[in-house]
Amino acid sequence: MPEFLASWPFWLTFGFLYLGATVRGQAMYWAGRVVTEQTLRRTHPAAGWRRRVHDWLEGGGVDRGITAIRRWGLLAVPLSYLTVGFQSMIQVAAGVLRITWPRYSLAQVPGALAWAAIYSTIGWAVWEAALAAAAGSPLALGALVAVVVVLLATFAMHRRKERRAASVLLVAADRDGDEELDPDDATARSPHLDR
Repeated sequence: MPEFLASWPFWLTFGFLYLGATVRGQAMYWAGRVVTEQTLRRTHPAAGWRRRVHDWLEGGGVDRGITAIRRWGLLAVPLSYLTVGFQSMIQVAAGVLRITWPRYSLAQVPGALAWAAIYSTIGWAVWEAALAAAAGSPLALGALVAVVVVLLATFAMHRRKERRAASVLLVAADRDGDEELDPDDATARSPHLDR
């Protein structure tokens, strides 16, 4: 646990972590609710980090989150707090799907409480132990690097496969004489946005 949190009483640490989880969840929700729609409809950045964010949002970066919410309903929101990485997708997806703010906020409460409980008790200890083991042992450090490389390679291969499938669909649609898709039209490729 960071030094400043370790010196606080438990209830204060828990409250700080709960508020942090809640604020982060709300920020991600509103990014999905407002920023995603505004970004995809009104901007077309040419380069830099703005282009990468635009491409991520346009390319279905939250599609897994949308699928999970459609399958599990609002139960996906608190459960996402027990994951790493998937949490952001669920929170942004809730905004993209335009789940009402009161419903999202109520669904978020048990997840943020669970996250705060985990990280104010054993969560930081587990992270610190894993990092200490990796730093103290060349074998553990090698295993950690190998896991990261495998995860990155898997992610890259998955993205490549998705891009190929999308380009095949665009070519097939063009051959069939279907409605011509403009590659710069974000709403044509973003089925979760209202037109």
